[in-house]
Amino acid sequence: MSKLASDTAMVLAAGMGKRMRPLTATQPKPMVRVAGKPLVDHTLDKLKDAGIANAVVNVHYLADSLEAHLAEREHPKVVISDEREQLLETGGGIVKAEGLLPDPFFCLNSDNIWLDGPVNAFAELSSFWDADRMDALLLLVTHKAAHNFSGKGDFHMDALGRLRRRQSGRIAPYIFTGIQLISKRLMRDAPEGAFSTNLFWSRAIDEGRLHGVAFTGQWFEVGTPQSIRPTEEALSEV
Repeated sequence: MSKLASDTAMVLAAGMGKRMRPLTATQPKPMVRVAGKPLVDHTLDKLKDAGIANAVVNVHYLADSLEAHLAEREHPKVVISDEREQLLETGGGIVKAEGLLPDPFFCLNSDNIWLDGPVNAFAELSSFWDADRMDALLLLVTHKAAHNFSGKGDFHMDALGRLRRRQSGRIAPYIFTGIQLISKRLMRDAPEGAFSTNLFWSRAIDEGRLHGVAFTGQWFEVGTPQSIRPTEEALSEV
């Protein structure tokens, strides 16, 4: 296995899970079960399999049940970033946890399900990482490799891997998987309170420092109750 760029991942698990209602009426979205286990365990098992030792997990909605579940896990070692008092969104969440994170660090959503290609997602990001040129490296998939996805895509990517956003009304060839590798340089001069990582990305795009890599595996969007069964069916065929 190639050397990973970091031994730590930030797992974003604080959201309200509104699109997953009614399943999230009594449980946080990361605890929704797919193929027999909670979504967050799919994510953490992938970290364990890749050899990532540490996971920083932020919590907000129904945090007690999620924190109790995570307390039982030994690998990776889980540290909680507590957002009970205020939901900080993606950007604010990673800024709050900055003191718990090395440079660089992986960051991913707690509801990610994917099947690795010839190399795992974290090794794939690591092999393309160049701290001198990048503030963040996003793992992207084509529409063909994005299951349960019906959107227009997120990014265009040039020959050097630099990203630009999809234009309104157009289709972009690449979709963000929710998995990325981040330099702390991306987080400089951060605003206070809640905000989206998009704020950081926009600046990095302007500076030519937001990059992407096309994932060689398969990715599943699990954002609604209707997406669970087709995901389980696909996983059962592996």
